[in-house]
Amino acid sequence: MLNHSLWFYEAQRSGYLPKTNRVPWRSNSSIHDGEDNNVDLVGGYYDAGNYMKFTVPLAHTISLIAWSASEWFDGYQKANQTSHLYDMVRWGTDWLMKAHPKPDVLYLQVGAGNIDNNYWGPDTGIPRSRPSYMVNATAPGTDAAGLTAAALAASSFLFRTRFNDTAYANTLLEKAISVYNFALSASPWQIASKGAPATSEFYSSNTYDNQLIYGTLWLYRATGNTTYRDRASHYFDVFNVSRVPNVVMDWSNHAGSLYVLGATIDNTTTKYRDAARRYLDNIIDRHLQPCSYTDGGLLWCDRQSVSNSLIPAQNMALLALLHSKIDDLRSKIYTDFAISQINYVLGANRMLTPYVVGIHPNSPRNPHHAGASGGTDLRRIDTEPPEMKHTLYGAMVGGPDQNDLFYDIRSDYKQTEVAIDYNAPFQGLIAYQLSTGAGDPPFVSITEPRPYVERPDGSSNPNYQPSQGLKGWLIAVIVILALFIVSSIALLTRYCLKRNRHYTK
Repeated sequence: MLNHSLWFYEAQRSGYLPKTNRVPWRSNSSIHDGEDNNVDLVGGYYDAGNYMKFTVPLAHTISLIAWSASEWFDGYQKANQTSHLYDMVRWGTDWLMKAHPKPDVLYLQVGAGNIDNNYWGPDTGIPRSRPSYMVNATAPGTDAAGLTAAALAASSFLFRTRFNDTAYANTLLEKAISVYNFALSASPWQIASKGAPATSEFYSSNTYDNQLIYGTLWLYRATGNTTYRDRASHYFDVFNVSRVPNVVMDWSNHAGSLYVLGATIDNTTTKYRDAARRYLDNIIDRHLQPCSYTDGGLLWCDRQSVSNSLIPAQNMALLALLHSKIDDLRSKIYTDFAISQINYVLGANRMLTPYVVGIHPNSPRNPHHAGASGGTDLRRIDTEPPEMKHTLYGAMVGGPDQNDLFYDIRSDYKQTEVAIDYNAPFQGLIAYQLSTGAGDPPFVSITEPRPYVERPDGSSNPNYQPSQGLKGWLIAVIVILALFIVSSIALLTRYCLKRNRHYTK
């Protein structure tokens, strides 16, 4: 499954594709990005099922994947995926460095929602108008800069300690320090959507403090410079981030991440460890509002879970596993929780569905993805074509509703959207499973088709396709046996009739 997930990231690549490209239906695309501002923003990853690119969710994605890969690198080795991991992370970090072309500039977004969201088609027809938006010294974005610094520093640590690529690790670290200094020096400290209001429709955070501390801690881990450790500790107190939030870690809030990371790397204090335990326990064990569990066992946190329900659960599972390595007292509780969420995602659920495209007959068949769909008419997104033209292998879909029901409808982006940050915790969870020698995932024993469920409004499901049933050879055997039985009954009946006539005479 690591291979599938890494394949998905290749399907999200923008720019000039390398000769090693494994996705035959992808082309070179968006090769003029950044020209409106005379800067090279070609490359990187398309964020989701359309063709916009964003710094914040990419930096979040890269930081999580680099972090979990550093912890469970042997999982990638066992799956023979280290070269694909290298390429996947570097494709993202190369673009993040491009997005910081000057010491006081960070680009946040390429593409406009009113244009991109109205285009449904292959990458060969993406509208040329793709404006780029930035923050700078007079219009800063502290959260975006802090998170970008975290991604580059975490990747520097990965490339130095696991890939032994010192030259690239140094390049990443230099850029990480530069964008971090931009976060500190630009005034006032504020969220990026205030610095670039045009980006507020997408990925707008509510805070900048935890992203800044997260970036500071990663710079400490990547450099060993205690100045960063002490600064992070100072900010922790000044911003009072020990007040544990009741929100799940995601691209917009990294409080949980900085608790676990701080507990892992700063042994001069217990405040990170204490905060991490309170945070994890409140959400996954004490079930404090807004979090609870569905009847099927999926962590559900109200507003954060209404759209892409599987992602909050996986983000928390990843943090729980990372913290279980250093919290002996609660290790089993955290590990059991994480495994329960992994199993749910991989088929131990009401829909008998592993929510990863292309790994099982019951996998989702209609991810919300313009390139893979083969369609060109947004008004007929669910029916043209009736089946996806291409299989988007490895993509994690949003997931089921609070009743554990999944409808697999292409236009239902809350359930079938795919995005680069959806797969970020998934890769870490699978790497952990491989590293620890876990058993087979639940879907390997699922032989029944996914059950049909009515849509909430009672209308028919335009994309319902019964899961693959019995194999053709088995059907043939059954037909032959049936014919044999029918023929045998017919012969026996004729024989009995003859005997009856004989005795009647």
